[in-house]
Amino acid sequence: MESFRSEIENPIVARDIIDLEKKISLFYDGEIDEARFRSLRLARGVYGQRQFGVQMVRIKLPYGKLTSEQLHRVANVSDEYSRGRLHITTRQDIQIHHVSLDRTPELWAELEKDDITLREACGNAVRNVTASETAGIDKDEPFDVSPYAHAIFEFFLRNPICQELGRKFKISFSGTDKDTALSFMHDLGFIAKIKNGEIGFKIMIGGGLGSQAILADVLFEFVAADKIIPITEAVLRVFDRFGERSKRAKARLKFLIKDIGFDAFVKLVEEEQKALSVTSFPIDTASFDAEIDLSHVKIPSVKIEDIKAFELWKSTNVIEQKQEGLSAIGIKVHLGDFYTDKARILADLVKKYAGNEIRLSLRQNILIRHVKNELLPFFYVELQKLGFDDAGYESTLDITSCPGTDTCNLGIASSTGVSAELERVLKSEFPQFANNKEITIKISGCMNSCGQHTMAHIGFQGMSINSGNYVAPALQVLLGGSVLGNGAGRFADKVLKIPSKRGPQALRSILSNYEANVCIGESFINYYERQGEKYFYDLLKPLSDTTNLEQSDFIDWGSNEAYDKAVGVGECAGVVIDLIATLLFESEEKLENASGSLINNQYSDSIYYAYSSIVNTAKALLISEGKKTNTHVGIITQFEEVFASEIELNVPFSDFIYQIKNNEPTKEFAEKYLTDAQLFYKKVDVYRANIINDEK
Repeated sequence: MESFRSEIENPIVARDIIDLEKKISLFYDGEIDEARFRSLRLARGVYGQRQFGVQMVRIKLPYGKLTSEQLHRVANVSDEYSRGRLHITTRQDIQIHHVSLDRTPELWAELEKDDITLREACGNAVRNVTASETAGIDKDEPFDVSPYAHAIFEFFLRNPICQELGRKFKISFSGTDKDTALSFMHDLGFIAKIKNGEIGFKIMIGGGLGSQAILADVLFEFVAADKIIPITEAVLRVFDRFGERSKRAKARLKFLIKDIGFDAFVKLVEEEQKALSVTSFPIDTASFDAEIDLSHVKIPSVKIEDIKAFELWKSTNVIEQKQEGLSAIGIKVHLGDFYTDKARILADLVKKYAGNEIRLSLRQNILIRHVKNELLPFFYVELQKLGFDDAGYESTLDITSCPGTDTCNLGIASSTGVSAELERVLKSEFPQFANNKEITIKISGCMNSCGQHTMAHIGFQGMSINSGNYVAPALQVLLGGSVLGNGAGRFADKVLKIPSKRGPQALRSILSNYEANVCIGESFINYYERQGEKYFYDLLKPLSDTTNLEQSDFIDWGSNEAYDKAVGVGECAGVVIDLIATLLFESEEKLENASGSLINNQYSDSIYYAYSSIVNTAKALLISEGKKTNTHVGIITQFEEVFASEIELNVPFSDFIYQIKNNEPTKEFAEKYLTDAQLFYKKVDVYRANIINDEK
């Protein structure tokens, strides 16, 4: 373990990784309970798997960007600490599975050698910032959104205002009005705009998928680019303070906005302006504006064996860039899974013959950027050797799927197994859809919609279905979802539930019916709306009959054993200790962080750490009295009611703590607020010690 400590150049990163190592030891020794340890490791990209004793590690890759060097690093880490398989997610991350918890600090340290992080890839924090994979090369874009996505990623990484939110927070950047980064389903979605010559964004807020999908509202039709970070900070501050924390299913931003009302939420955001760390944050785009130098690239001579296949591939997988003479090449990655041997070859190809950059797509694919048009035959031949030449990049034939019951704790039915079968059906029976970029098919293994089935034209959700005394794997069929553009979207209708083994027949029926009855020029969505949900319910109704199930229907896709609906938290239970003591211990850590930030002149950070310590300390006392602690606002109100006469502060507790929103983040206020927080902690510590002594 000692070796990685000395090899990490960034002291902040080194401290973070060493802290993870220490917390793992404390957890094993029973000094940190399972719930608190889970929160800590999730914020460091370490997620429990369905399989006992191993972890999934999620690698955070802002807007899906990877250089050759970084891809080599990820491949090396996967071989050393896992099984050599890389999984691309629908948030442009890479996941590796079956990692020992003990080795996660070493793994993280290895990744950081090429500036790759795990920090906040999971957990109740700002997740990976996604963006259109064609950002920077799209002919229709007003400007490249990549530097703005990168700035948001950097500003909120390790930022104290978003380390312990009530729930995860997702941000996206769409390069054009086509909204390819799906702003309508994000907590905050940014769409590139230029108004009167000024670069800026339309901002969508409060969207989300899951069991209760909600379309985002328009927060601003246009804001200048230098305002997006202050606005995001204000939104996060409000979400942190008012967001639900106890009822996980109601803890997303979309529910907070729904509960208090959009106008009330906007007012709260406006009230945070005085406390913001910055009121303007100009974003430097210089490093993204430089021209791509491909002068070193030679054009090898190759022979194409099948010209027809090559032309089909070009028509479906090659995107002409706005940079003259260059194209991007889409690689269709089946189920988002590829292996390290191929990853290394691909990394060498993009370094030697392209712009040394790939982007992972929201549909779990790979986009090679900055390829000379003269090199397309060469790349086709080389990708063919890797099995990366399948036509139909991001077409109907290209199904999006979450891992489902393969590794996920919450998976109800196999999503990867049925995806593989549906792709086989499409390739053999509906090859004409290789050129169809309109109809999307997406599959999730449960209601959480990690496969984004809720917004698909044709979606499937893993479920179970009863037949007498037996339970079979099933699929909910959803139809009619769509990205409408410019922040608008449509969620799919839940048509009916069928046994999972009938999924292929359902797809055949839907596509055959569409081909037989669609009008010339009519889109799938318009066709679906014309026919209506009842029409498709009647079409598929025979497939929902459970009175005639066969033995094979009780075996899920990709399995040889009888179906077992096993859903749960899935993560091993640790030793349960005093939660109140744990919270107070964390309050001390937050005070230490506040002091460190103050020394480094990071006044806004220091103030927020002090605020978090005060809330945490108040929460500990309320829990000791059996009170609810669902939100920060609730904690503050209740503490004032219950402990006003016990903890003397000279002012009401609400006035004491809400100094944070009534003062600018100056050095003087940061020093005063930290002193107040330290004094409050001491008073509570003395009070608790007296209570414990009285109980003895």
